[in-house]
Amino acid sequence: MIRDITLGQYYQIDSVIHRLDPRVKLGGTLLFIISLFFFQNVWCYLLAALFLAVVIKLSRVPFKYIVKGMKAILFLLILTVIFNLFLTPGTPLVTFFGGKVRITEEGLKLAVFMAIRLAFLIIGSSIMTLTTTPNNLTDGMERLLRPLRVFRVPVHEGAMMMSIALRFIPILLEETDKIMKAQTARGADFESGNLIQRAKAMVPLLVPLIISAFRRANDLAMAMEARCYRGGENRTKMKPLIYRTEDYLAYFCVALYLGAGVFLGRL
Repeated sequence: MIRDITLGQYYQIDSVIHRLDPRVKLGGTLLFIISLFFFQNVWCYLLAALFLAVVIKLSRVPFKYIVKGMKAILFLLILTVIFNLFLTPGTPLVTFFGGKVRITEEGLKLAVFMAIRLAFLIIGSSIMTLTTTPNNLTDGMERLLRPLRVFRVPVHEGAMMMSIALRFIPILLEETDKIMKAQTARGADFESGNLIQRAKAMVPLLVPLIISAFRRANDLAMAMEARCYRGGENRTKMKPLIYRTEDYLAYFCVALYLGAGVFLGRL
């Protein structure tokens, strides 16, 4: 399961989505996620599925590679569906244990929509990280958040921190996988037993993982200081972000998607 997490990784290939300005991808992803929580009918979610399918096709990232990242949140997805299915009041459809437990029409609808929202949210976020390098993500976030500098918000430092945290996800996952294999070779068992026993078996992983994370963070800080890194004001870019024709076209496509969503939401 550790190897199945794709969030934070970069899939290197040449595609239309890869070449887009990171500001377009960040803004488009944010608007797509927001739209998912405003959609309330089947037609809107069909539109979101179509929009997502087109983006995946243009990104040239294998669909299996994107979907395998869903395995990591499968438990959370099932738990969310169960809670919405059984705890939402409304018109009963099926009852259990003499009516004490019931599935309502509103609960079934909410559970299905919530599962679709979470799945689309993870897939959409994964496409953004798979098609954007950490450096471009940092530059894109910094440019989008630049207006906050008026309120003395450290925009550059915040964008750098978010980018480093995102980049550390696959690194820590790889480190976790190495530690698990080393402890398995020494007789540790992470597969057998119930859920609580498996959770207890994962506890010995935390100490070496935390030590490794602090070591990597210290090495990164020393490397940045050795290269005289100074963020903030008067810092220039080797590759400044410039909007091109395809970026404006992408903005238009996102606006068209949102307009179609508003129209279908009135049906």
